[in-house]
Amino acid sequence: MSLAAHDPSTLSALSRVRHDWTRAEIAALFALPFPELLFRAQSIHRQYFDPSEVQISTLLSIKTGGCPEDCAYCPQSARYQTGVGAEKLMARDDVLAEARAAKTAGASRFCMGAAWRSPKDRDLAQVCEMVASVKALGLETCATLGMLTAAQAHALKRAGLDYYNHNLDTSPEFYGEIITTRVYQDRLETLEHVRDAGIHVCCGGIVGMGESRTDRVGMIAALASLPAHPESVPINLLMRVAGTPLADQPPLDPLEFVRTIAVARITMPQSVVRLSAGREDMSEETQALCFLAGANSIFYGPKLLTTANPERDCDRALMEKLGLSPMQ
Repeated sequence: MSLAAHDPSTLSALSRVRHDWTRAEIAALFALPFPELLFRAQSIHRQYFDPSEVQISTLLSIKTGGCPEDCAYCPQSARYQTGVGAEKLMARDDVLAEARAAKTAGASRFCMGAAWRSPKDRDLAQVCEMVASVKALGLETCATLGMLTAAQAHALKRAGLDYYNHNLDTSPEFYGEIITTRVYQDRLETLEHVRDAGIHVCCGGIVGMGESRTDRVGMIAALASLPAHPESVPINLLMRVAGTPLADQPPLDPLEFVRTIAVARITMPQSVVRLSAGREDMSEETQALCFLAGANSIFYGPKLLTTANPERDCDRALMEKLGLSPMQ
């Protein structure tokens, strides 16, 4: 593409919030020379965010394992032998202790994840109590509990839930290669219930599952064409877990991952783009490029549900090296 893109008026037009991105336009972004793509992404990022700030979240598994779904990437599926056993829902006081520790460590958002296809109402009532208690600590609250009905979404909103995470995972075309126990429309309906209840949406996907670049284009197109862009867009790199169908999947080229971050930033300029799962396998240089490409959120702490994440001291050291500070 022409260097005219460096003109301030052109960049202003590029940073306009749009919901009509075509797949051809998104594919053209992926195909840009790497320096040009990062220049555009960083320029747009600076129009909406302080480039030196990173939002810090902590994720806790409040109900681990035993999920009936067949998501090919997930170590918590009951269908795979991954060494992750089914556990009961945590007690509220134990969750609160973890939330206090997360706040002390610098987190501003506390996310609670449960390995359910969809929560039973009696379980949801307990989660609502957790949400209200965590909210009272002065933390933003987030939950990922599977599919929700409209009534369940409204119950979580009344409890004080700020964000609900429900990823699209991949493109509509590749989705059936990864999950067969629910369809794409199921995910879209849950997002609609969450949005209608007045809860912020946290929705992204996973790359490195064997999908093509065309599928990565399709995933970004699906996210960017939602009626309202997700307030938070986690981009996950596949964690290859022994026992899952994707355990032997070849690793994705790190620069292709950075490109995905940059295209998410350009197409959803007001969203917080989270550098999510997979950081344990990324070099400091790759993570630095992701921040340069417009990522401005991370999960903080040694575990993401059941998989490894960089230790807090490592993250503090990297952020200090890069001159980044926690977003308030």
